[in-house]
Amino acid sequence: MHAVLPGGVDDPVSPSGGNAYDRHVCAGLAARGRPVRRLTVPGAWPRPAPADLAGLERELAALPDGALVLADGLVVCGVPEAVVPHARRLRLTVVAHMRLADETGLPDDVAARLDAAERSVLRSAAAVVATSGWAARRLADHHGLPRERVHVVAPGTAPAPVAEGTDGRTRLLSVAAVTPRKGHDLLVDALARVADRPWRCDFAGPLDRAPEHVERLRAAIDRHGLAGRVRLRGPLAGAELAAAYASADLAVLGSRGETFGMAVAEALACGIPVLAPGLDALPDTVGRAPDGTVPGILVPAADADALAEGLAAWLDDAALRRRLRGAALARRGMLDSWEEAVRRMDHVLEAVAALPRPGARQEAAG
Repeated sequence: MHAVLPGGVDDPVSPSGGNAYDRHVCAGLAARGRPVRRLTVPGAWPRPAPADLAGLERELAALPDGALVLADGLVVCGVPEAVVPHARRLRLTVVAHMRLADETGLPDDVAARLDAAERSVLRSAAAVVATSGWAARRLADHHGLPRERVHVVAPGTAPAPVAEGTDGRTRLLSVAAVTPRKGHDLLVDALARVADRPWRCDFAGPLDRAPEHVERLRAAIDRHGLAGRVRLRGPLAGAELAAAYASADLAVLGSRGETFGMAVAEALACGIPVLAPGLDALPDTVGRAPDGTVPGILVPAADADALAEGLAAWLDDAALRRRLRGAALARRGMLDSWEEAVRRMDHVLEAVAALPRPGARQEAAG
């Protein structure tokens, strides 16, 4: 199996949920006995420079007819001119981590171009993999894809020790790249509304994806008098990230959109309750404990006031904290493993490998 991956997939300075997914799946497939050849393609995907686009086209052209290919949608979905001609002769499966046009802040014309490009690529693929049931339904409906060609392979979650926390109340943690889509600005506004309570909040995530947004965020932190209480720690990985989770009492997320929410699952794996918007796939990712209790607080999307109300409830109500902590500990044992995610992906690839030769498939599709 040939895996087409972004050039920074292994970069510890710029971690992302999509990169972690790609690494786990490729390593897991290899461990299951499916040989994997990784093709890492540098570029500012999904809008690469001409030289990087040419590099992707060369990699695809070098693959033999009928080759089994698993491609990260960030790389391939924005460039149908390089992908679609080869999809006609390859067995192509595309992992759509998110719809390209959903990135927050895109000009309308850019979003429209990316949407059309993505539609062309996904329609040409033998199979499409989404990371949640919500995302699969949305992709199929929006792009007019046959439901049987859109599969769900949700991320797994690695086992983790139960977080000891700090005092059970005041240490807040948000793990996400600092971009407009992740809603750190909403969190800062919400935290300012509860500045009279004791708390500290760490933002752990890359700071280089949207520099202007980061500068606006720093200015908002200063304007609200939160310097020293809100820390932008940059990307954390390995022992540093584990230590951040271990000391957290509540995981917070302000996202304007999520097709799964890997940081939410990571927090729950540590028994940490979650405060997050109840949008897109997040209610399913947060889930419920066996007794039906939600292991966190879900609030309306893109609403700083609602986030502030959730924070106030957490900080002021000891009984609520105990209930949510118990639910998070119970939910912890219900999360799917990466082994299960890899098994599902392997099943998808087996089905794609068994399809008629790609040329015949495309001719039948018209």
